[in-house]
Amino acid sequence: MTASLPETLPKTMRQIRFTAAGGPEVLAVETVALPEAGPGQVLIEVVAAGVNRPDIQQREGKYPPPKGATEIPGLEVAGRIVALGEGAEGFSLGDEVCALTISGGYAEFAVAEAGQCLPRPAPLSLVEAAGIPENYFTVYSTVIERGRLQPCEAFLVHGGSSGIGSTAIQIAKHHGARVFATAGSAEKCAFCVDLGAEAAINYREEDFVERVKALTDGNGVDVILDMVGAPYLAKNLSALAIEGRLVQIAFMQGYKVDAFSMTPIMMKRLTFTGATLRARPKSEKAGIARGLARDVWPLLEAGTIRPVIHATFPLEEAAKAHELMESSAHLGKIMLVTGR
Repeated sequence: MTASLPETLPKTMRQIRFTAAGGPEVLAVETVALPEAGPGQVLIEVVAAGVNRPDIQQREGKYPPPKGATEIPGLEVAGRIVALGEGAEGFSLGDEVCALTISGGYAEFAVAEAGQCLPRPAPLSLVEAAGIPENYFTVYSTVIERGRLQPCEAFLVHGGSSGIGSTAIQIAKHHGARVFATAGSAEKCAFCVDLGAEAAINYREEDFVERVKALTDGNGVDVILDMVGAPYLAKNLSALAIEGRLVQIAFMQGYKVDAFSMTPIMMKRLTFTGATLRARPKSEKAGIARGLARDVWPLLEAGTIRPVIHATFPLEEAAKAHELMESSAHLGKIMLVTGR
């Protein structure tokens, strides 16, 4: 059963669809009927939506949405709740929220599970708030929960200037950890340090394994968050301290390794784990949202941490947003705005 749409809402909306698998040129604007909120869901009038690497993979035909989800891209939005599905709890019409969506965010209206919505932090605009869900859900669930990062431990994140990286630096820093990052230019390294990294390593000029060991008196780091993949596996294992944890969240440069030594895993008692977010049950995502509300939202409300927005594009210029993301020239988040 779904809730009927209020009479005050428009009958149609704009959204972005992939016309085929391919490059940014396959993104097209279309006009369709508004979606309806199902049981436990809310309908959000979208002010802004985040652009993320999985959107690129979906566009290329490499990362289809889970069965039953819309093929419209977009994993995070912020806006105003305009309709409540049966049994949706915790929010009221008109509430300003940000939400993790399984898909459908590149649109003027989007459906989200009520359990995956969180209130807009007071210091942030809705555009800024839309840059929270995908990265903060990912970092909290992998670094804090799965990686078990503890205060005073040493933490390394690769791609520190990305949306994930900039989020991980801030959360780990305010969790009490020593934070290190890798990035591909002096500008990006400076950006990481400004966010709170104790040191940022230009991987084009330095061996990050040697550098982190020098920074930790030869011990290595306790937790690594990696999205590079195969080329970094052996190096990551070498850079970890005794009882270290390597958390894999993507394979941007490949997922197959022809050969590597398993000896470090045994000798240093390492944990090699990984996680995806999109395919996890909605009950687990709601649990992550509760953890964020408890541990991270107070920091956002206080203005202690915040998403870093690099650029915004109108919804109809989504192809330009994808081109920017693929260039890796951005520092922080890339956003789409609907004008609503």
